[in-house]
Amino acid sequence: MKTAVTRDLGQIRVQIEEFLKNAREPALLEPGEELLPLSGENYSLEMRGSRLTLQAWDRTRNWSRRLTAITESGNARLAMTVEHFARREGQMFLLDLGRRSGVELSKRTGRLVFRERFRLFLRRQFPEWTLAEVSAEADLEHSLSPAFPRAYLKHGQHGWAAIACPPDGDASAVLTFGLIWLAYLRARERRVALEGLAVYFPAGQERGAALRVLCLDARSVRFELFTYTPQDDMVRAEPRDYGNLDTRLEPCRRPAPNIAEPWQEIGDLPGVERISQQDGRTSLRVRGIEFAELRGADLFFGLGERRPARAQHAPEIARLAGELDRARQPGADTAHPLYRQYPEAWLESQARAQIETLDATLCRSPIYGQVPAFVAGERGVLDLLAVDRTGRLTVVELKASADPHLPLQALDYWVRVKWHLDRGEFSANGYFPGMELRADPPRLLLVSPSLEYHPTTETILGYFAPGIEVERVGLAVEWRRGLHVMFRLNGAQRPQ
Repeated sequence: MKTAVTRDLGQIRVQIEEFLKNAREPALLEPGEELLPLSGENYSLEMRGSRLTLQAWDRTRNWSRRLTAITESGNARLAMTVEHFARREGQMFLLDLGRRSGVELSKRTGRLVFRERFRLFLRRQFPEWTLAEVSAEADLEHSLSPAFPRAYLKHGQHGWAAIACPPDGDASAVLTFGLIWLAYLRARERRVALEGLAVYFPAGQERGAALRVLCLDARSVRFELFTYTPQDDMVRAEPRDYGNLDTRLEPCRRPAPNIAEPWQEIGDLPGVERISQQDGRTSLRVRGIEFAELRGADLFFGLGERRPARAQHAPEIARLAGELDRARQPGADTAHPLYRQYPEAWLESQARAQIETLDATLCRSPIYGQVPAFVAGERGVLDLLAVDRTGRLTVVELKASADPHLPLQALDYWVRVKWHLDRGEFSANGYFPGMELRADPPRLLLVSPSLEYHPTTETILGYFAPGIEVERVGLAVEWRRGLHVMFRLNGAQRPQ
């Protein structure tokens, strides 16, 4: 990228024409405005007397800007100085969206465009409040994401935090960053009473946050949820109107007690774990990676696409299990793809084998994985459902790396377990046979390497409703060799 400033209008014109000629996917960008893709038919570059003017248009816009300088030039973008009314200067960019750096700048500008829409939302919803701050910039020190614009509103000695999810944003993540933003403002603005958090969602994407809000402490913060349409029509969302959960609890079926011949030897290979599944299958794994499964007397194998196994496949399956066992040994080559894959699955394997290390009151068996199931699809954590010796359910959430969303993801699962428990569906569907389950709300156990808890974990847990019993277990860094508990903390308690 060249940073020499060009002010000669003839050279500016040549550089622009050369850029547009070589650009794979040219577009025009003015901060605060939507991106305008360019073709050979929707722009013109002309000298008008002593002025060089770039004009561009689409169905709804017509831009005409006087160009005075090029301040940066490269293959992916040209940064230009333009003259607005009253001789005010501004910036405009020509981008090549066919190149990576051009796409990144386009994303940033898209965030700025939505930030201005968000500003309008707030002025409509809080007309008598001062909009003291609106930002869509990253703040890594305080774990504030640029993906969600955030705002601070003030009225005398009272304040509100606000955050919004863009139309193409991850609605499941915005509440986490909203709580982080609220906590940050409360620490910064000590003379102002931060009353609550307003969260804006694209219409139809608010359900998950609404269910979470019902489990947060209404005494410590007020929540206001709003939805918006492409036409910027806004509606207040009432969390109690969202009662249906994306969850299901299938009947629990027992796998066959023994592995049928000729597959008995496969199940006895070093490192191989036999995990009974609630749908009647038996999963064959090596430290969390499933390489085969038994469906009745039939075996299916493979790390990707599963193939039905015949007797002649036994040596091939044994080699696959052996390769996994060698690659996923503690102390093996950490750069090997099989070592690095699915760390949560490896942690789950350790947790199943040493569940009493995590909590001495938990029963060794049965332990169920991913029950109940989420209709919505994959999640970033692995869940185990266990029971203690008194019959109380315990949700065990496992995460091998730092993730600010862990507390609220765990809350999602806890809500679903409680929902089925309240309706007596676990016992009715054959789970925990021979045990009388207590009606108490489940306990929630968060398990992660002690150095991998995200620094905002305590902040998020501090907003949980008091009736949700949470314990965090921090593991030693060498958890692949065995589980050693470094700390146990209740709720939002911080390590000493």
